[in-house]
Amino acid sequence: MGARSVGPFMVGANLTGLVHYGTLAFTPPPGGWGIFLGAWAVSEEYKQDVLNRLKSIEGHVRGIQRMVDEDAYCIDIINQILAVQRALEKINNLILERHLQTCVTTAIRGDDPAERERVIAELLRAFETAGKM
Repeated sequence: MGARSVGPFMVGANLTGLVHYGTLAFTPPPGGWGIFLGAWAVSEEYKQDVLNRLKSIEGHVRGIQRMVDEDAYCIDIINQILAVQRALEKINNLILERHLQTCVTTAIRGDDPAERERVIAELLRAFETAGKM
């Protein structure tokens, strides 16, 4: 499934079934997503932890929607939004750590210089994008 725009958000799903919310849209790397599935398949416990965190955030966002609907105090809403952002950042850090330990390490240790350059460029683009947010 490719990414699609839903209002100000991009929504897409990769082959692991994770749905991504925010301003990021993911495009398949050369060779498709299949080459990355091994990193997710390694630990069902890890994947379940990420999914549980995302479900918790989803519930938290629904709570924020109710707060807005019920005209809650602005600072209370802001504080809840900040909590969601911190939780998303934690998930981002977990996934980045996993990516560095698996996909990036494999590419850097591999014999294909083009793949090493591609992975390094991919990381640089991700950090550049994060710096603009």
